[in-house]
Amino acid sequence: MLLREFLINYSNEVLTGKVVACIKHKQACQRFLNDIAREGTEKFPFYFDDDEGLRFIEWTTLFKHTKGHLQGEPISLEPIQIFIFGNLYGWRRVGSGRRRFKKGYWQVGRKNAKTQSMGCVGSYECMANGVNMSEVYVAATKKDQANILYKEIVAQLKSCDYLAKKYNVKYGRINHPKSDSFITALSKDAGKEGDGFNPQCALVDEYHAHKTSEIYDVLVSGMGARSEPLIMIITTAGFELNYPCYSVEYKYVSQILDPENPIENDEYFVMINELDPDDDFKDEKVWPKANPIVCTNEIGMEYLRGELKVAIDVPEKLKNFLTKNMNIWVDAKDSGYMNMKKWNACGQDGLTLEEIRGCEVIIGIDLSAKIDQTSYTIECYKDEKYYIFNYAFMPEETIKEKMATDKVRYDVWINQGWLIQAPGAVIDYDFMRNHMYKVIKEYDLKPLEFPTDPWNAYQLIIDLEKDGYVAPEIRQGYQTLSGPTKHFREEVYRGNVIHNNNPNLSWSVSNAIIIEDSNENIKIDKSKSSERVDPIIATIIAHVRMMAYVSEKPFDVNKYASDEYLDSIWG
Repeated sequence: MLLREFLINYSNEVLTGKVVACIKHKQACQRFLNDIAREGTEKFPFYFDDDEGLRFIEWTTLFKHTKGHLQGEPISLEPIQIFIFGNLYGWRRVGSGRRRFKKGYWQVGRKNAKTQSMGCVGSYECMANGVNMSEVYVAATKKDQANILYKEIVAQLKSCDYLAKKYNVKYGRINHPKSDSFITALSKDAGKEGDGFNPQCALVDEYHAHKTSEIYDVLVSGMGARSEPLIMIITTAGFELNYPCYSVEYKYVSQILDPENPIENDEYFVMINELDPDDDFKDEKVWPKANPIVCTNEIGMEYLRGELKVAIDVPEKLKNFLTKNMNIWVDAKDSGYMNMKKWNACGQDGLTLEEIRGCEVIIGIDLSAKIDQTSYTIECYKDEKYYIFNYAFMPEETIKEKMATDKVRYDVWINQGWLIQAPGAVIDYDFMRNHMYKVIKEYDLKPLEFPTDPWNAYQLIIDLEKDGYVAPEIRQGYQTLSGPTKHFREEVYRGNVIHNNNPNLSWSVSNAIIIEDSNENIKIDKSKSSERVDPIIATIIAHVRMMAYVSEKPFDVNKYASDEYLDSIWG
């Protein structure tokens, strides 16, 4: 049977339910069938080459399993692996014959042969792809993680007698003298980030653990000189929904698969194996959706049953089971304030203050430290929805330092307009105040109040009041903050909060850690939130006053400005 026929049959078995698969797996198969149907047409400059696809699959048969119950036995790819790598290597460009897919993304549950598969890709790209001077990099945030895949490649090569004299391993590099090519590991903590390199192939391992896209971005930019490069992301789901794997890559590749989404990228191959939203994770019949290889044998099923039992017996382990074994993205930050999936669902791309032009607003202010982010949030209650727009400021002379310590690309957010660069080494609060006034005038906003955290804000409050505004101090205690903090979250979960997908604000929300007193009152604790939380603090401050304003009209400034009133309704 030709590889093309195998992939067509496999796709049809997935789509008809003969092979248990999740929605995104089915979408990947339908995408393949659609591409086969338009092969040779004017608008689709690609063709499927059986020989090129089989060439890689035959390469994998040279090696043996290096661990597990099959250790020492020859590798024989499972159908889903044949589908993934048959696509990656089989599709070619009309005219040049070069590979179609320059990027690949495979997200699947733990112990589903990700490392083994990528090991074969690494050695193939170094030794068998017909390119001289190939540079192959295994990239991870931690040296130990990068070395897992690197050592897998070494172990696979040692299992292959045919290649015994065709390579050598020296000084942390696998060298292929015939083509002058090599494989090596990169990691952030080892100080090896790929800058200045020229990758032919990059294998980004467990991308969910990358706090930033630094290594990924450097590798992609370094591939510009290559005629047919390949960057492959392999990962399980993770716990950090604000890291780039979920917040950027997973969302993007999901759009590529979604037939209802207009986004197309003919150079990006995607396979995602996960439980669907309505699946019962305790039902063994759905486990193959996230574990297409583990579930092919009884040893794998027993492994998952054992993991489930631990998760049920020890509730703290459940999130790990859902994320690592069922491949479900779970925001598992200890005492985290917000379910980020709920928060992200409230975002609207392209939303601007034009939506609330001429409306009454509350503007909450958190000055924070003068060398950190200073922030204000404009909140408007309109059509029973809370509209949120945040502005944050950083002093220009500390941005590089903060980028290094926070591991965040503040420069990108500045260029995109999500973060404002303030002149000097510290925040000039007059600069921020003037910015507020400019925004108010531009959109004809009607500020009802400027509630402010009183810490370090004495002069600002005086200046606001001199300008004719009401600027009540918002105490940072449980009695003042607990009710609004809970209410704001509840409104997010109900879908009643609308924001404009400001990444700085979303990052702040994801960083927020709550503390609780003996009466179950909560507040966001800056001391326990290791990353920046100033924008969400400013937002909660605004919501303190907006919640009071919405709860009772007409609006009585003096009444709602009193601590006694706040204590009476939230104490």
